[in-house]
Amino acid sequence: MRPAPSGTPRPTGAAGSRFGPPPSPPQAEAGRSSETTPRPGPRPARATPRPTEPPHPPANPTPRPTPPTASPTHGTGHPPTEPSPEYPRPTAQPSHATPRPTASPAPEAPHPIARPSHGTSHTPTTPSHRTPHPTAQPPADALLDGTSAASPHPDPLRHAHWIALVSDATEAPGWDMSRTVLERMTARSPIGIAIVDTDLRFVWSNAALERFGGGRAYERVGLRLAEVQPGLDADRIEAQMRKVLETGVPVLDYEHIGRVRSAPYRETAHAMSFTRLEDDHGRPIGVYYTVMDVSDRHRARTRLALLDRAGEHIGRTLDVRRTTQELADVVVPALADFVTVDLLDSVLRGAEPGPLGDGSVPLRRTGQQSVRPGVPEAVVEIGAVASYAAGSPPVRALVSGRSWSQPSLDPTSAGWAKAVPGGRELPADALGLHSVMIVPIRARGITLGITTFFRRDRQDPFDAVDLGLAEEIVGRAAVCVDNARRYTRERDAALVLQRSLLPRRLPDQDAAEVAARYRPADELTGVGGDWYDVIPLSGARLALVVGEVAGHGIDGAAAMGRLRTAVRTLADLDLPPAEVLAHLDDMVAKSARQEGEEGGGSVETVGARCLYVVHDPVSGTCAMATAGHPAPALVAPDGTVTRPALPEGPPLGVDGQPFEAVELELPEGTVIALHTDGLLAEATPDALCRALARPEPSLDRRAQRVLDALAPARPIDDVALLLARTRRLPAHRVASWEIPADPALVAEARKTTARQLGVWGLDELAFTTELVVSELVTNAIRHAAGPIRLRLILERTLICEVFDGGATAPHLRHPRTTDEGGRGLFLIAQFTQRWGTRFLPDGKVIWAEQSLADPLG
Repeated sequence: MRPAPSGTPRPTGAAGSRFGPPPSPPQAEAGRSSETTPRPGPRPARATPRPTEPPHPPANPTPRPTPPTASPTHGTGHPPTEPSPEYPRPTAQPSHATPRPTASPAPEAPHPIARPSHGTSHTPTTPSHRTPHPTAQPPADALLDGTSAASPHPDPLRHAHWIALVSDATEAPGWDMSRTVLERMTARSPIGIAIVDTDLRFVWSNAALERFGGGRAYERVGLRLAEVQPGLDADRIEAQMRKVLETGVPVLDYEHIGRVRSAPYRETAHAMSFTRLEDDHGRPIGVYYTVMDVSDRHRARTRLALLDRAGEHIGRTLDVRRTTQELADVVVPALADFVTVDLLDSVLRGAEPGPLGDGSVPLRRTGQQSVRPGVPEAVVEIGAVASYAAGSPPVRALVSGRSWSQPSLDPTSAGWAKAVPGGRELPADALGLHSVMIVPIRARGITLGITTFFRRDRQDPFDAVDLGLAEEIVGRAAVCVDNARRYTRERDAALVLQRSLLPRRLPDQDAAEVAARYRPADELTGVGGDWYDVIPLSGARLALVVGEVAGHGIDGAAAMGRLRTAVRTLADLDLPPAEVLAHLDDMVAKSARQEGEEGGGSVETVGARCLYVVHDPVSGTCAMATAGHPAPALVAPDGTVTRPALPEGPPLGVDGQPFEAVELELPEGTVIALHTDGLLAEATPDALCRALARPEPSLDRRAQRVLDALAPARPIDDVALLLARTRRLPAHRVASWEIPADPALVAEARKTTARQLGVWGLDELAFTTELVVSELVTNAIRHAAGPIRLRLILERTLICEVFDGGATAPHLRHPRTTDEGGRGLFLIAQFTQRWGTRFLPDGKVIWAEQSLADPLG
């Protein structure tokens, strides 16, 4: 190898490499051969750069023939040379790279294993990645000491010798960059980097870590993390470091949330990665970790999680008050420390709010929540009126429909004093509120109320991101509130309709002691079509009815009203229970066919179920029939609960099958329990029997206890419960006579009636009663056949009944003044409260009732 003249400048490397010069041609060729034959060895020594000097001619120049086709290469300072057989020269190509001079001996011989100076970096030379240069190769007889075989005696003036050691440096640690390059790279890195020792004390950190606060890098040395960042949970972070020191397994993307010195009033999120550092023997010497600020990502993830939670928890019911309380519960403490929700009174009633003026607007507190137990910051309680002064921020937000916020709030200021409901004095716990947002609750273009957010314990004020998040959550809640408002309006209308169709009070009668309970379904199910009824019948009898339709809401209530009216109409005809259900079934089927042909209307009545029971206090019998409804429970006087074997007919309007009835004789004091299926929606029939068997001082208390024990406060279906404790009329209050079919005996019937009224102390009713008996008995003798029986019943009214074997019913006529007959029933209708005909299997009964309070009827 020919040494270059002293002072030859060191090249900067091929292709402008910034990490060090490329190897000399022999070195490069040796590198190429190392691909097949690797030669481990020490790192080659490099000479220290010297000032540039003019090149000296070689001591023993060896003439070399010049090939005839060779020409100087552009951009190089080497003369053309002959390719060596051992080092074939590539084809000469134009090159614009920096001239590659040959090496020259230094004035002093460098150490064979001298390390490169600081600031010098070396780049690996891969043969397949480097463009070959047309550089002259040393002659075959060149020696390592700078002499050649042709000239065995070295120049005595030359003291320095070059020793070239070639090895594969790809596996050597730090072969490609120096400490200076590494320090520059870490210093300019946007990621915070630090190294701690095995005691977890800082050894080194870069400048990016200073952005998180805690002092300069040299100030951290020897300190623990808790001393540098007291706002972080140092124990948890150091636990990760110890885990890495013990296991050697890196921990990547460990996310930690806390307060750093650079942002002490806001929680920030950081992604940290930990790697163990080891010495040459594999022993741990510390932990290398990186820190990245991922607060934006964390806030975005927190925002999405809060929105998802709001969608899951807000609006689960159709109750306005519960929905607003769910809103307050969701945003505390995720967004605010104290939240209040105020709605207009009209919203709570289900009505649409009217126009709002600039004056004082009364609102009602429907929801509030705080991070502190008991909500000590509240000025008004839930359900109380919250009146805000005109021009106050809440009123401005309510009227304008735009949000209002104040990052720095002074609760004691005069401007905020107007925002205190009713001008009341703030509690001590409210004096620490320092930031506020007021967001109007708007849905479908209507402002329903306002939501106010406060911060107290969290030192960071509300910003634009918080306001946008609050508006989105309140906007979603506003739709739920408006839906609940609309449903409240419809539900209230259905309840009003249903209550108007149900019995407002139970009628006074002596056949049974009656108690009833009704509980409508919850908001999600809606008001159903369950109903009950108590209908006094002729002859002191009593009809008990329960039923239910399939629909809910206003349609269900309307269908229930139609069925109840039809049942009462059929009951007035004094039909037996099976015939009542048969006529009701025909009516439902006919109505459904008509509505189906017209293509409109509802068919909630199809499939309705009904139970019809008639109790006779005179005979003590009870007749019943059912259309798809379970049989009633019978509670004997001794507490035994049974269910009669009642054939269950089909629901109304389904298949037109006949209904069967049963007749039982019940002891006095038996409780007949009729109920809809909503009572057993969450209970069993055995539970109902146990509840009915428990004695209670009154029937009313028993009904309430059974309802509370079996039905929840907000049932999924309507619940109707009707209890009736049977009574028997005493024998002295019933008088009966058999009358032969002889017109001459009509006078005797009038006298017998007058004597019985005298016994009962009803002499003032003798004239009208004799008139009724005379007319009814005469008609029976004249127009009917078979035996005739007269019966007087003293209940709350005086009842006169005439039994005969005829099958035809008399009709009321309105005779003209010239007619000689036909006025009998007309007179009866004028002197009695009501009259009618009741058909029996072996005939009929003509009856009339007179009021005991007004003898003239």
